[in-house]
Amino acid sequence: MTKKTPAADPPSEPAPAVRASPAALAPVNARLTGEERIALYRTMVRIRRFEERCLRAYQQGRIGGFLHLYIGQEAVAVGCCSVLGPEDQVITAYRDHGHAIAVGMNVNELMAELYGRATGCSKGKGGSMHFFDPARRFWGGHGIVGGQVPLGAGIAFALKYRGVQGACLTFLGDGAVNQGAVHESYNLAALWELPVVFVIENNGYSMGTSQRRSSAGPGLARRAEGYGLAWDTGNGHDLYEVREKTDRLLRLAREEHRPSLLEITTYRYRGHSVADPDSTYRTKEEIENYRRTKDPLSLIHDTLAAEGVLTEELAKEIDAAARAETERAVRFAEESPYPAPADILKDIYWEEDNPAHKQSRGRISFE
Repeated sequence: MTKKTPAADPPSEPAPAVRASPAALAPVNARLTGEERIALYRTMVRIRRFEERCLRAYQQGRIGGFLHLYIGQEAVAVGCCSVLGPEDQVITAYRDHGHAIAVGMNVNELMAELYGRATGCSKGKGGSMHFFDPARRFWGGHGIVGGQVPLGAGIAFALKYRGVQGACLTFLGDGAVNQGAVHESYNLAALWELPVVFVIENNGYSMGTSQRRSSAGPGLARRAEGYGLAWDTGNGHDLYEVREKTDRLLRLAREEHRPSLLEITTYRYRGHSVADPDSTYRTKEEIENYRRTKDPLSLIHDTLAAEGVLTEELAKEIDAAARAETERAVRFAEESPYPAPADILKDIYWEEDNPAHKQSRGRISFE
């Protein structure tokens, strides 16, 4: 009886190569230096670590009110804001931490605002949903669903009226697209040819209802056709693609005063807010699948490593620096004073703080 030779183990498959994003070849990305690519990655890591630390502070009872985390959507804010021109403006909704860091706000003043301290960017009176920095042309941070969209159109109107070659990036979520004020803004932007780019960060679930159950039609961006707006869609997990799409539409707005609508598909790993149990409208398996296959930090990490720009040692240094920066911000916030009771009526109406320039009549309503 002949002894059979055991079959050899099948050769192991090589690890899949990192596929280069087609958008990497676009001029706005191709001309990036290695240092600039690392800076983009660093900002995304800083946002992720800041948000994770905010969550821990909230769970410890150090932060009150609402807290809408940006974990999972980092490539959108960083990609969009990284192609802003010197006169471009930004306005967003209440999931605003990522945008604030992306435009360059200091994390100390952001954490202090979350802690309700006087050193915060809104003097401790705004909290999570009201980050502002006019010096960086960042106009918030707004708590009313869709309420910032007419304001973004108004900022664009002001730019055009003053003859400034700039545009306004106006962010909104998929939960805001059915608000009447949003469609009024689309209409006026088209009628008046305003330099605005409406960016829908479509994370799929609004406040807790999936898009297919809340919005009719083949897609949110295609609604632009009803108003004669230019439109496009983008992959919010691909930093290069976000940059390419946003850059093109911003140039269209600045140079031709042509408004547009850009829908970027993304995903949030946490609930709508920290108070959202996030256990009724999607499964843990779905979230984990996104983390494993589409996490924007992992994707850009692997892309930069494949490009020979990012080493594991440098990635660890960036991560450690982001964590240390966030811990310093927590210490800064905890050591900062609360707003003085005497300041309760300040920063409500400009005329009340500047009575010499007051032109309206009457008195403050809750005096």
